[in-house]
Amino acid sequence: MPQVDYYFTLVSPWTFLGDEAFRKIVADNSASIRHVPVNLGAVFNVTGGLPLVKRSDARKALRMQELKRWRKYRGIDINLEPKFFPASDKLAAGMMIGAQNDGVDVGEFGHAIMRAVWIEERNIANTDTAIDIANSCGLNGQALADAAHSPKIEQQWQANTYEAISLNVMGAPFYIIGEHTLWGQDRLMFVEEILAAGG
Repeated sequence: MPQVDYYFTLVSPWTFLGDEAFRKIVADNSASIRHVPVNLGAVFNVTGGLPLVKRSDARKALRMQELKRWRKYRGIDINLEPKFFPASDKLAAGMMIGAQNDGVDVGEFGHAIMRAVWIEERNIANTDTAIDIANSCGLNGQALADAAHSPKIEQQWQANTYEAISLNVMGAPFYIIGEHTLWGQDRLMFVEEILAAGG
């Protein structure tokens, strides 16, 4: 079974725009996903990326145009300037890692977290909010929130980030399938092509 290593941050609009389509492509091709939430700021520091606030006006303007185009193309009515953006996704990422450690498929939980940011205007850095989202996905939100604050989970999140940097991950979402590296949800047609060929 081919596996896609999926590097992302839960506050990326691009990750959210492509997430549902990506998971469908993987399912349709009988592949699997290894979810790898990372500290994208640390990735940017090494690879030359800039947080949105530090980008030029020209780049910000083009980003907004592209978001509008992809929002229409994907049919996802995201809020282009959500109330709680940027918000730290450290807690939510830690909860995802904790759920993975429990053997949970975290795809739906991750999508629900991203939906909370980009559609529902919720603050995922708020513990009660993150717990409520986890509970709505059938998980034990309180237990996951408690685990997210543990040194073990912190170390795993850092290890995810170091792994991403070592593999030349530069942004989110980023997909690795064997020797193939693909950056951006606009590369999903190539993800599909690779998986259809057996990975």
